[in-house]
Amino acid sequence: MDIGALLTSAGINIAICVVLLSLYSILRKQPSNVSVYFMRRLISEPIKHSDPFHFERLVPSASWIVRAWQATNEEILAAGGVDALVFLRIVVFSIRVFIIAAAICVFLLLPVNYYGQEMQHKQIHSESLEVFTIGNVKEGSKWFWTHCLALYVISCSACVLLHFEYKNITKMRLAHITGSPVNPSHFTVLVRSIPCSQNHSYSKSVEDFFSTYYPASYVSHQMVYRAGRVDKLMKDAEKMYRMLKTIESQTKKSYMPCCLCGKSTHSFEALNNDAESVEIKTSSDELQPSQREKKDVEKIYRKLKTIETQKKMSSTPGCLCGGIMHYFKMLKKEAESVECKTSSDRSQPSQTDKERPAAFVFFRTRYAAIVAAQVLQSSNPMLWVTQLAPEPNDVYWSNLSIPYKQIWLRKIATLLGAIVFMFVFLAPVTFVQGLTQLDQLRQTFPFLKGILKQKFMNQLVTGYLPSVILMLFMYAVPPTMMLFSTIEGNVSHSERKKSAGIKVLYFTIWNVFFVNVLSGSIIRQLSVFSSFRDIPTQLAKAVPTQATFFMTYVLTSGWASLSFEVIQLFPLLCNGFRRFILRRQEEPCSNHALTFPHHTEIPRLLLFGLLGFTCSIMAPLILPFLLVYFFLAFLVYRNQILNVYVPKYESGGQFWPVVHNTTIFSLVLTQVIALGVFGIKRSPVASGFTIPLIFLTLLFNEYCRQRFSPVFKRSPAQVLIEMDKQDENWGRAEEIYKLLRTAYCQFPLLSLDLSTSQELSMAGNSGQNKDEGSSKDQESHNPGMVVLVLAADSFHLQSISNCLNLYL
Repeated sequence: MDIGALLTSAGINIAICVVLLSLYSILRKQPSNVSVYFMRRLISEPIKHSDPFHFERLVPSASWIVRAWQATNEEILAAGGVDALVFLRIVVFSIRVFIIAAAICVFLLLPVNYYGQEMQHKQIHSESLEVFTIGNVKEGSKWFWTHCLALYVISCSACVLLHFEYKNITKMRLAHITGSPVNPSHFTVLVRSIPCSQNHSYSKSVEDFFSTYYPASYVSHQMVYRAGRVDKLMKDAEKMYRMLKTIESQTKKSYMPCCLCGKSTHSFEALNNDAESVEIKTSSDELQPSQREKKDVEKIYRKLKTIETQKKMSSTPGCLCGGIMHYFKMLKKEAESVECKTSSDRSQPSQTDKERPAAFVFFRTRYAAIVAAQVLQSSNPMLWVTQLAPEPNDVYWSNLSIPYKQIWLRKIATLLGAIVFMFVFLAPVTFVQGLTQLDQLRQTFPFLKGILKQKFMNQLVTGYLPSVILMLFMYAVPPTMMLFSTIEGNVSHSERKKSAGIKVLYFTIWNVFFVNVLSGSIIRQLSVFSSFRDIPTQLAKAVPTQATFFMTYVLTSGWASLSFEVIQLFPLLCNGFRRFILRRQEEPCSNHALTFPHHTEIPRLLLFGLLGFTCSIMAPLILPFLLVYFFLAFLVYRNQILNVYVPKYESGGQFWPVVHNTTIFSLVLTQVIALGVFGIKRSPVASGFTIPLIFLTLLFNEYCRQRFSPVFKRSPAQVLIEMDKQDENWGRAEEIYKLLRTAYCQFPLLSLDLSTSQELSMAGNSGQNKDEGSSKDQESHNPGMVVLVLAADSFHLQSISNCLNLYL
């Protein structure tokens, strides 16, 4: 590949970035796109819509860049939490280290590489990119000391910056633990693989075990139940509620009022069971459950009070003229309705088939919880397995029902599946590499000879098309790895996302770097590693030749992907379809908010870091492109964290050790490749000075592993005991116990914002007095059972049955 092909790829990607960023600056000003580009702000604070048209809406501007640049770390922390701030620290670290690398490599190594051999140089735009790599330096040259010096400067700078970031992020994590509000997960232990007993239920076993062995610190526990059809119906009921509430608000404006009284013929009312009793019967023809599920539903009905829809509800006159009013009624709980109770009230033997061998156990202090989580509870390590519970919003409930004895089998199966998927991906990568070899492409496809004679098409096929095709194939990797991580049995969303991110990282490093470097047939790629002593030599020969492809990959997968990230193409299309096709003008709820995709963005940053380190002394021309990417990423991700992504849970920067280890791997790999290059180029002095650098880097990594890494695995007892003493001095024990009893609810039917009387009164409750409204407000804050009953003939919707909250 020559400079012209690289410039063609750069020009195309620059044009894409400019167009998309300009389009984003226009689209974000449109009131109809506020849910796409300001979802986090829409949830946290009201946004005023400026309905009058202004010409400024159609003019691109850089105001979002200024706001993203001026945002402080405190604002980032308040908007995205510790995880978002740690992610931005990765970007800042990359900017700092590659500024140093670019300064020394571009101004020192690039001229050495270009004039490394006595040859007649062409014009710059016609030069091959190989003349800018270390491969252009002749063997035995005395100038290899510059490459060795640059390697030392880059490695030492990276280690110093890594230590600085590791130290600060560790302090940030400890400050998050001590400074955040009371976290129920600090007092809670997740217990799995509870032994089964024929005499009593799992709940009774948990109570007896922890009351016996932890009598002073055990408070209560919450069992995990089997989720089935009822859970699905509850979720469907919430969706139906949201949809009908929107329709009701629209019909209030659009439907003609009654001719006599002027009242709308549709209303929306919330009725208490004390005032009106409405019952609903299940229909086997409607649900068609299996025999086992039918028995479960019957058991639930024996526990809970059934509700029946009365036919007269659908024919009640709505006004003086006798016109039929259609009702959407919400029945709230009675005083004796089922509440979210502790598991000590649910320990009947008849519930054993509903309970799963897992429970959340609550302790009086944080220290007692962490001791119980880290101590082996039984002589059989496969029984009474304990770990610190994730945050309530972080719990992945469906995986808690997986038997613990299957976890190790699932991990092995997913590992094998990931490896198989990794090798299957060799086919598209090999095809992509074939496009970069122009001579091979002409031999394989003779009909392309005429097209490839055109200079622009030649540069487009060899410089731009391969990286685009590889990037499109790579979009299938994160969903596949997320599926593997789900099958693994991770019990929290953060663990699942972290596991998927590690898989994506390994996958991209293998396929984007190693497979492309060692391109060729699959047999050759496998035979390259038959002798480990040949690895440095093979990498030293291949990396300089593939540096040109990595440059185009940074342009395509880096610059262009950031433009697509900021424009949010898929949510934008969904929003347009919802507003202009479905004619739904309401803003989506918080359940549709996006969380930050750490499992895709962190591997991409680390991959570009790997490419930057390995190519820094081999092909320094890649460094300016990387710097542009990291600067653009800094602005784009800050903007997205401030406006778009909504944090639903907090891991406290748990992924930073992965970032540190990957950076150390990149440094060592760079040093090994440099050692091989110095050996091939017959520079014993440079080779001799490189060997100690490898050991010093590994020694630094071991120091960081001993000094900082344990804080990310276990919480220090000193900090936890001081927090417990502080709570005791402030008298917050009872408040904490109340919080623990309601924190881990497996089947919350509707969120609090859906059950408050303020929302229920939005469509026709203006005639109610203040006393009734205040009583509804008080009732809406108590946990209980909510049943949705629909009797709207005009909407032709089926009644929702079996919407029962399983607080058994």
